[in-house]
Amino acid sequence: MAIRQSAEPAEAGADRSYRGGHWTAVDLARITAVVGPGILDRLLNRLAGIGSLASDSDEDRLRKATLTLLIMLIVPLATIWVVTYGALGLWFSASIPFAYQVLSVASLLWFARTKQYGFFRFGQLFLMLILPFALQWTLGGFRASSAVAIWAFASPLAALVFVGPRRSLPWFAGYGALLALSTVLEFTASNEARLPEGIQVAFFFLNIAGVSVVTFLALRYFVRERERAMDALDREHRLLQVERAKSERLLLNVLPQSIAERLKEREEIIADAFPEVTVLFADIVGFTPQAERVSPDRTVEMLNDLFSEFDRLTEQRELEKIKTIGDAYMVAGGLPEPTSDHAETVADLALDMLEVARSRTLSDGEPVKLRIGIDSGPVVAGVIGRRKFIYDLWGDTVNTASRMESHGTPGCIQVTARTQALLGDRYTFSAQHHVQIKGKGEMTTYFLTGRRLDG
Repeated sequence: MAIRQSAEPAEAGADRSYRGGHWTAVDLARITAVVGPGILDRLLNRLAGIGSLASDSDEDRLRKATLTLLIMLIVPLATIWVVTYGALGLWFSASIPFAYQVLSVASLLWFARTKQYGFFRFGQLFLMLILPFALQWTLGGFRASSAVAIWAFASPLAALVFVGPRRSLPWFAGYGALLALSTVLEFTASNEARLPEGIQVAFFFLNIAGVSVVTFLALRYFVRERERAMDALDREHRLLQVERAKSERLLLNVLPQSIAERLKEREEIIADAFPEVTVLFADIVGFTPQAERVSPDRTVEMLNDLFSEFDRLTEQRELEKIKTIGDAYMVAGGLPEPTSDHAETVADLALDMLEVARSRTLSDGEPVKLRIGIDSGPVVAGVIGRRKFIYDLWGDTVNTASRMESHGTPGCIQVTARTQALLGDRYTFSAQHHVQIKGKGEMTTYFLTGRRLDG
């Protein structure tokens, strides 16, 4: 019966085989090629999932689906044997594949309802193994039955896929034993139930082709779905690697790399004592009143621009940015990996920071001025917190560096005597002066002015 179309296709000049309100075989082939595979895949997936549980792994779900589809391939195909044997009057032989059909449909319904995969799997493997040999014996042996027992090989093959290599060995041994028994019976079997020669030859083809097609389609489904699962897993793995790289970058924005590695190894407490490091504090002079007069966006934009350049300089000199507090910027040299030139690299950074600040202006057009304070000495460093953690420093050196900044002069770098001693004659300083520091008393300090060109 032709499939009719109510109207001509819209593109009258297109290459098509629609004629006189009928679709030709070419059109049907095109429709099947486009629509068929998608519908078939959805139907197969729906039928294959009748025994799946929400808690099943992808591997378990695939095994259940493949066994279900294998049965759905064999059950309708068995009708050929039932009808042929019945037409020849071999009712007992016909009853065996018919019994398989009935038992398989019943077990599928039971499996869909109970989800008890183990019993369902065992029952199917047992039926696949026993019934083909039983059918062969009723027909009179290998030749008389067109080697119908070859269908039993589906049992150990299915066991290999569905129960695993080790547990499939008993099924293969059972197949081998029944095969040997059938060989012995071949010499004593009666030929009364022999099929007509033409049908016998045809069934040789059907038995060999049937087993080949069914096992190929079932294994093809299994392999294809497993490859899809592996591809999906590979995509997830790549996405995970990308996300992991992002997390790594975020973590390294917060912590030094060596500290991040220790944290990832689940080291509970990270705390280290360093006998000598150099600590720098920098603060923007007059920034707070300026920030009150401009928009938050402009305030953050200016700070971000300035501190991003400080970050670049800090990374360039392999120093460790500790944190920012409002408009204050804190850096340390000589940790977490100790270095001998920590004082020099921090001093060079401080001089660069002054140059960068001079090229920036506040909202009123005034150039940015920094107060910078530096001290050198022992500190304790470690990670504080479990969620919004931070790598921080403690000790008198930290407090003194902060006092050098807060008691300093705008546009200058104030350093302690011990930092000046470490820098030596490689740098230039103003004459020493004495400053009254809260909590410390009077201290001798210097203003770092530059690096000696001949140093």
